[in-house]
Formats: sequence, structure tokens, C-alpha cells
Amino acid sequence: RSADLIKWVLITVFAPTDLDIVKGGPALRRGLVDQLLISMDPRHDALRSGFEKALRQRNALLKQVHGKLDDSASVTLDVWDAKLVEMGEALASKRIELLSTMAPFVERAYGDIAGVTVDVGVDYKSSWHDIGLVEALKAARVDDLRRGVTTVGPHRDDIELTIDEMPARTHASQGEQRTLALGLRLAGHRLLSDTHGSPPVLLLDDVFSELDDQRTEALLAAVPQGQRIITTATDPPTSVHTDQLLLVTDGVVEERTA
Repeated sequence: RSADLIKWVLITVFAPTDLDIVKGGPALRRGLVDQLLISMDPRHDALRSGFEKALRQRNALLKQVHGKLDDSASVTLDVWDAKLVEMGEALASKRIELLSTMAPFVERAYGDIAGVTVDVGVDYKSSWHDIGLVEALKAARVDDLRRGVTTVGPHRDDIELTIDEMPARTHASQGEQRTLALGLRLAGHRLLSDTHGSPPVLLLDDVFSELDDQRTEALLAAVPQGQRIITTATDPPTSVHTDQLLLVTDGVVEERTA
């Protein structure tokens, strides 16, 4: 499974769908951060999995009681609340810590690709963090019971991406959004390289077809010298030195002269 692979093999994947990290919903941005945390420390996966298990159990109980708590269900809900608080606050703290470290990497990577200096913001947004998850769950309990779902917690948090203090999701151009998506991946790649002392393998999944010549050259120039790259492309850039070239036609793989 790819989820298992990223825990043990250092890989950075660039894909055309990375644009959705900037343009899409919060789950994609949370996923980017959590995957990076797991690559930096595989133990983070246990924390994330533990939180998700507690969340599933709490949601199952909320649906089961149909808005009415007896004494037994109330005690059980308190148990899952405690688990959710323990793991949820730890999960959010890890994300916030990573984003604080990652922010200057993102701004520098954006500048390297765009060729201009702008103010890039990467900020964790949470509706509950100021009061703590204990109080937030208490305040939301009536609504949670009515709706049958947990409405507050790290699973509802977002990472706000801004360019010159404006939300990139709604105010940036398509080119700026794509540059920011590349910058996020490149920043994560550099952060992993610093953490582990060697760069991850770069997988570029048909990325060049989505980039103009300037961004293609800038991305390749930003990659460390001697970096191992695996890429799929209908027309690889001439600036990429290929050690091995494979042509895939109707599922048939043929080696070509590089």
C-alpha cells in the first residue's frame, strides 16, 4: 500500500493533481501535512490512526443514540471524548509545529520557481484551538448529538495558503496556484532532505505537461545536483539527462536509447 510505502521509503511525488491541494478542500491540505509528518517520523502514523479510530467510535455512538443519551451511553461518550482530546490535541500540535518549520521553505521554493519574491503564508486554522478540544467538545455536544457526527476537532481543521496575504484558493491566478502547489512539494522535499541527510527519490508524474517552459526550467534548477528522478512524460524536457528511457505503448514496455 502507498500509505505503508511512504513510512519506509523516502519519496516525493509531484503530480498534476497537486493543484487540488491549493484549490480543493481542507482534507487534501491536511493529508499533505500528515504524509510529510509520517515521512519525517513513521511514529506519527500511529497517532493519526489512533485519532481516526477514536473519531469513528465516537461518530458511531452519536449515530446509535439518535440524539438521546442514557447514563451508559453518556459514560461511553465521555471515554471517547477523552481519547479524542488526548490524540487530537497531540495531532494538531504536530501539524502546527511542522508548518512553522515548513513556512520559510515554502516561501523560498515559491520564489525559486516563480523567479519573484512574494509573501507566502502557510497557517494552521482551527475553530477550537484557542479554547482547547475539551471545552470545544463540551460546547458542541448538543449539536453533535443532533447531527450524529463530531463537528469539531483536527479532522475539521484547515491549512490556509496565502500569497501576499490573500487566500490563494480564491484570489490567486491559476499560474500562481500551480506555482504554490509545486512550492509545497519542493519545500517538503527539501525539509525531508535536511531531516534525513539525503534527498528522497523524486517521482514526477506527467508534471511537465502542465508547466510552461519557465516553470519547468525553474523546477529542474531547484532540484539538487545528482538528484535521482523518475518521471512519466509524453515529451520529456531536453534539459533532463536520462539514464534510462522506457516507452510504454498499449501496455507494452520497450527500452529506448536515452
